[in-house]
Formats: sequence, C-alpha cells, structure tokens
Amino acid sequence: MAHITLYREAGRYAGWPANYGIWAWGDEIVVGFTLGHYKADVQFHPRDKGRPFATMQARSLDGGATWTVIPMPCRTPGGRALSADEHMIPELGVGAVLDDDPPMPCPGDVDFTHPDFAVLCARSGLKAGARSWFYLSTDRCHSWQGPYALPDFGQTGIAARTDVIVLGPQRAIFFLTAAKPNGEEGRVFCAETVDGGRSFAFRSWVTPEPDGYTIMPASVRLPSVHLPSVHLPGGRILTALRCSATRDTTTSPHCWIDLYASDDEGQSWQHLSRPVADAGRGGNPPAMIVLRDGRLCLVNGYRNAPHEIHARLSADDGDTWGDPAVLRSGGGNHDIGYPRVAQAEDGTLVAVYYWNDAVDSERYIAVTRRQVK
Repeated sequence: MAHITLYREAGRYAGWPANYGIWAWGDEIVVGFTLGHYKADVQFHPRDKGRPFATMQARSLDGGATWTVIPMPCRTPGGRALSADEHMIPELGVGAVLDDDPPMPCPGDVDFTHPDFAVLCARSGLKAGARSWFYLSTDRCHSWQGPYALPDFGQTGIAARTDVIVLGPQRAIFFLTAAKPNGEEGRVFCAETVDGGRSFAFRSWVTPEPDGYTIMPASVRLPSVHLPSVHLPGGRILTALRCSATRDTTTSPHCWIDLYASDDEGQSWQHLSRPVADAGRGGNPPAMIVLRDGRLCLVNGYRNAPHEIHARLSADDGDTWGDPAVLRSGGGNHDIGYPRVAQAEDGTLVAVYYWNDAVDSERYIAVTRRQVK
C-alpha cells in the first residue's frame, strides 16, 4: 500500500474530490477538486471564505502513481469556481453571476458511449435556490463542452455532483440531490435523458423523504442480474447514499451509508443493505465501483478518531459487506475524506481524497494505492 500526495501547498486548502468526479481509462485517471486558501481558527473547514476558490483537475498516466495538476479546462459562469459556493462569501460564488452568465441548453450531439467520454456535474449551492449544470467531454477531459443547464424538476433547488449511469448512445440516468420542501438539503432522485442531454425527465425518488438528509449518491450498474422471476442482461443499478438522522452535523448525529437497488432502470427502488452503519461525526459520502473480478468496492472517510479512509468489499452484489479495510489512518482531525475511487490496469485500487496531518495545517489531496485481495 502506498500513500501519494497529489496536490499540497502551504497556505492552501485543497478539498472535496467527491464534489467533482473521477474518470478512468486503464492507467489514465483524471480527478477533480477545489482549491482555496487556508485560514486558521475557522471551525471545522479552516478556509478563507473571503477569497475565491478555483476548480482544479489532475491527471495520472501511470495508474495513480504520479499526477499533473491544471485548472479545470472548462468555461465556468463568470469564470468562477464550480460547486464551492458554500465555502465563499456569496459575492464570490458562481451563484451570484448565473443570471448574467447562465448555462446554455445542451445540443444533445454527444455520444455517451464514445470510448473517451466523460461527464462532469456542477452546482451553485446545496439548499433552496441551488442551480445545477453539466459538461461533456469526448477527449478524456482534455476539454469540456458546456456548461449545459439542468432543469429544476419542480424542486426548491438542485445540487448536482457527478453520478451518471450511461444506458446507450443518447440515454443516461443522472443521479441528483434535491433540496427538500423546507429548503434544506436533501433527497436523492434520478432523472433520465434519451436525447443526449438535450432534455431531461424526472424518473423517480430513490429514497423516502428523510428527517435529516440522503445526499451524494454513488451509483454503479452491475453486468447482469438473475432474480427468481426476471433476468436483466443490462444489469441492476445500485446507488449508495450518504445519510444523516438530522441536518445539524455539529451535534454529531447518527450518520451512515445506505445502498438502494433498482431492477427497472431507475423507475423504482428498494433498500438493499447498509454498508456503513456508522460513518462518524457528520458523515462522509461513498465512492463505489465494480471491480474487474465482479466484486463491489465502497470507499468512505470515517470522521471519528483515529480519522480514517475505509474500503469495504461485497462479493454478492451488495447484499452483504465485509469489515472495513483501513486505507489510511491518523488524520489530524475529522476534516478528511470525500473520496473518489478507480481501479488501475493491474487491478490496484486508487482512492483519491482530501487529508490533513494536523488541525492547524493545510488540507491537501492524497491518493492511496492498494492491491485488492
């Protein structure tokens, strides 16, 4: 097992890969994150909200061993950071410029099954009033087309993070988080496009409306499913969700990760299992992939001491899960995690997350590479 520093700079705050995405073609892996400025004596996330954030992109050509970092090569509304408004004063956020520089309609002329395809979702906020959009690439993230607007689906706000299941050249399911009727985040639903992103239709809620929240989905499509009454060659869809009993994370509520399954391409969902019964203080989002040997792998940050990154495996399509394997331990505090995960050509698990060595030090982007046994 090897720990690698992807990006670290004194005085900077690099974080939250889960808010952006990871895309992989064998040993070529691309991941996104956000970059701000460190500020001491700020509760929990010690970042300077009075200075702008920037959206970054990192690429590895050797299965995650080494990385090159550049600004995300896409046009952002007003030239502002994507998916980071909650970390800045309102005047600096992308939400402040959307009326003057809104995302455009998508022409729907991209093939979702192109071998070098990628999609990136972005948002202006988390609660009521949040607007979302997406980008498309057919050159392995060297350039992004967009921003293309997502509808509000009749909800009080839409907070999009990248989680998409491609079903065909023009057809895909986007997993999104809606603000609840009371304006708080949130509840996960899925929406379908059948015309390459030109239009979207609400498909279904993944969960009942929660007392707290169900947010930040991580979805996979299994190669096939055999049930007593049905065989679906296209495969069951699974989505893992970050869940909390209340919205107030400062009082350390019960936080966990649930897994839901759909056997009708997202029209209906049933609770399947609880891979993570305790995700620690405030919780942490899941990252999930289907390994080449067919097992599922779920990675998450554990925000209680000793502050760790965990990985769990399932050999029965998510019905049951093994004990967590510790990918990394000993973070400076609970300001860690938000992972994305990929698998390199030789089968090595590549987990990307943000990390800190001490409460009063900069936050940085780290990678753990581990052989899967």
